[in-house]
Amino acid sequence: MKNKEIKGLSDQELIEKIRDGKADLNKLTLNHAISPIESPAKIRLERRKIARLQTEVNLRKNGAAKAAGKTTKK
Repeated sequence: MKNKEIKGLSDQELIEKIRDGKADLNKLTLNHAISPIESPAKIRLERRKIARLQTEVNLRKNGAAKAAGKTTKK
């Protein structure tokens, strides 16, 4: 999933994608523990996809806080 695609998603869609990604990552890691999967790089790619989604959620949250005049740094 590209960053342009991620930026086009709504907040609710981002949360759903994160939830789905975490479930997929859990399945991949469990399957890999039982018997090695053919491409362990899939685990890394899934973790990175989740991280990109979470980064976008945090950017939106911090952007909304700044727009409201609040700062998150102390």
